[in-house]
Amino acid sequence: MKTLKYLVVLAAACVCLGAVPKASALLLHDNHELGFVNYGIPSGDADRTLYVNHLIDQALGTTEQADGQTYTRTTNNFGPLTDAVFALNGTSTTINIGAGYQYLFAKYDGPNYGSEVWYIGDLSGSITIPATAGGYGLSGWTLFNEGGNSVPDGGTTAILLGAALAGTELLRRYSKRNALT
Repeated sequence: MKTLKYLVVLAAACVCLGAVPKASALLLHDNHELGFVNYGIPSGDADRTLYVNHLIDQALGTTEQADGQTYTRTTNNFGPLTDAVFALNGTSTTINIGAGYQYLFAKYDGPNYGSEVWYIGDLSGSITIPATAGGYGLSGWTLFNEGGNSVPDGGTTAILLGAALAGTELLRRYSKRNALT
């Protein structure tokens, strides 16, 4: 009976470890930065969506002029990216993204700096973003879900499913063996 309890606790721990939110801090020019929009004005929900989708479609390491903006795409390669779909806005520097958001747009001080865009599809839990950029304060941020065809996750779901199935099989075998004795 002790072994059965041990197996149940072990299986539960495996599942819970996969669900622990990761806390992260995003920085300017870090490995999550998708790009920069100079200046990101106007900055309504539809405008922000347009800006993020332009960066998604832009070639790595390039600068382009379009929509009255200057777009600079980083060389960070996140693989195939789907279009951004507006989700919600906020103003704090700590954001609970849970899981499932793909992009974060942060606007810094109106016409004086610009807008940072990060890929956050591999992050979960609470994240922090810089309160200032280029000496200017955060005006607000927008989170985006992915649109179009979804891209498979990094394998975490498959690992958790495998661990759960392995634990279930061990429990089945243990219970069957004890039932025979």
